[in-house]
Amino acid sequence: MLIERIYDEDLAQASYLIGCQANGTAVVVDGRRDIAVYQELAEKNGMKIVAVTETHIHADYLSGTRELAAATGAKIYVSGEGGPDWQYEFDGERLYDGDAIAVGNISIQALHTPGHTPEHLSFLVTDGAFSDQPGYLLSGDFVFSGDLGRPDLLDEAAGGIDTRFEGAKQLFASLRDKFLTLPDYIQVHPAHGAGSACGKALGAVPSSTVGYERLYAWWGPYLAANDEQGFITELLDGQPDAHAYFGRMKRENREGPALLGERTPLTVLDTADVVKDLSADKVTFIDTRPNGEVHKGTVVRSLNVPAGKSVASYGAWVVNPETDQNPLVLLAKDQEAAQDMWDHLVRVGIDNVAGYVTSINGLPTFTPKLIQPEELDGFEAAMVLDVRNRSEHSAGHVPGSYQLSGGRAMWHLDELPAGGTIVSYCQSGVRNSVAASALRRAGYDVVELDGSYAAWDAWHNSRQSTKA
Repeated sequence: MLIERIYDEDLAQASYLIGCQANGTAVVVDGRRDIAVYQELAEKNGMKIVAVTETHIHADYLSGTRELAAATGAKIYVSGEGGPDWQYEFDGERLYDGDAIAVGNISIQALHTPGHTPEHLSFLVTDGAFSDQPGYLLSGDFVFSGDLGRPDLLDEAAGGIDTRFEGAKQLFASLRDKFLTLPDYIQVHPAHGAGSACGKALGAVPSSTVGYERLYAWWGPYLAANDEQGFITELLDGQPDAHAYFGRMKRENREGPALLGERTPLTVLDTADVVKDLSADKVTFIDTRPNGEVHKGTVVRSLNVPAGKSVASYGAWVVNPETDQNPLVLLAKDQEAAQDMWDHLVRVGIDNVAGYVTSINGLPTFTPKLIQPEELDGFEAAMVLDVRNRSEHSAGHVPGSYQLSGGRAMWHLDELPAGGTIVSYCQSGVRNSVAASALRRAGYDVVELDGSYAAWDAWHNSRQSTKA
């Protein structure tokens, strides 16, 4: 048996290819939409992908299940659990608790483990060539290394009302009745790692075991004592802000994400054409440079989505393809870099990319306004906006600031002043530059706090020391 973990650092998301080396067949679990990585991995190992499945209706990225099936002819399997409100709307064989997918000598058994979502499945894997007993659990967003999938996501991002309490109860029951009944030696392979917003304290370790989590995870003592209320209280306390785009992911994943098919490689665009399209507001420019470079000058009405490991995350903060119809023009050093960024963007359903340019020379530019920490006290601001998470704001903030995380800002413009100047900040300036660019494009007068909270805090502390 072959188990390969494919990890996306952008979304802290893990998918898996499980293959039978005896007959050369494989299944992909929780795949993403840019599917070449799975096809190349299968080819490298002399395997054919014959089945695709997923643990649940994902919130943080668009599933590649349909994309892989269309490209490979693989059979789709999805959860049939969770009741009428949680049924997939596209074709595929429904899996219920105890059902199994056979891939050569390998058995992949579905366990209904609700809590994070009502329809959630985990997959118990048995390598039939080695043993008749299971040895591995793909736990999806149920059990992470050191943590659990949050049960409040449906309230935070999908329009649910107080579903968190029932979800927390279901998580407790899933742990007690499913997870903790498994042998301690079972290897646990979760769908997310550190940095994901699907839990509050995910470990960076890629896998664990049932026994290790039983003994050392924060929730272990509550299960040992059968303390459901204590478990619920701690589980729900301090969960991070959920990105607003999660609601769109839920809807599209339930309906079935649009099929991309063969994507035509991106090409470099003529500067004069881009200038014309920008003037007519027919395209949206994506400045992919770091915020320090952007602050020296950027394209008018552009969005800052810095290149690197967070293109999908930040892109989904500021581009909503359900309401933003413009094709994107990327700033990229070359075709390979542009293609890589597009791969990240399609993971969150941002498919409409016109092409790229390699420089902002010749494009209409402006310089974003900054304010220094020492200037803030005397500045007439309609709002000082903290775009960090709630927990960061609670730990320390600029006095009088209003917290609205960058991943939620564009969906909650009603919380912002209709007129006047907004001074915005995050921790170091990266997230702030992303959010501020989107607010400017939406028509707000935004001044960024130079160096953000870290700079303001250092200045504030030095001033206090001087007074002392």
